[in-house]
Amino acid sequence: MEKFTTLTGVAAPLPMINVDTDMIIPKQFLKTIKRTGLGKNLFDEMRYTTDGKEVADFVLNQTAWRGAKILVAGANFGCGSSREHAPWAIADFGIRCIIAPSFADIFFNNCFKNGILPIVLPQAEVDKLMDDARRGANATVTVDLDKQEIRGPDGGCIRFDVDPFRKHCLLNGLDDIGLTLQKADKIAAFEARRQAGQPWL
Repeated sequence: MEKFTTLTGVAAPLPMINVDTDMIIPKQFLKTIKRTGLGKNLFDEMRYTTDGKEVADFVLNQTAWRGAKILVAGANFGCGSSREHAPWAIADFGIRCIIAPSFADIFFNNCFKNGILPIVLPQAEVDKLMDDARRGANATVTVDLDKQEIRGPDGGCIRFDVDPFRKHCLLNGLDDIGLTLQKADKIAAFEARRQAGQPWL
């Protein structure tokens, strides 16, 4: 998993509440088990018309936000079904951080496991960042995970909380497999002892 340390980029405003996982990546794109290739279908039903043309007024189709790395969203982001394809699509598009007043629990957990930092902030602070995000490419935002700070284009700083273990995993690029591989020597030693003591297994 790619490490998350400091992220600087354009933030895209998505002032919608209850954005569910089917809106993030519709069900027809869930046939793959690959984590790549889903970014083009992120928010598919909002980004494209039924005949495949871009919806001009959707934020990620506008020039200022096509390369957004941060998403500022409304409350209860990622609700609905527990599909892991949702964070896969977000990461594949290039978004590494989502800021919202609240998240659905399963989606929130899946973000950390896929190298995305979800940040929960009070509504007033989300509103301020949403206003910054509306400025587009003229206003970049920096998210510093180590310091747990978000710095806006005007020099303002917002502190955020993050679970220490999840912070450690993101800073070091450790997903569940990476955490397990840290104990590879102990696992190998156990397997060797088991093979010697119980060779019939």
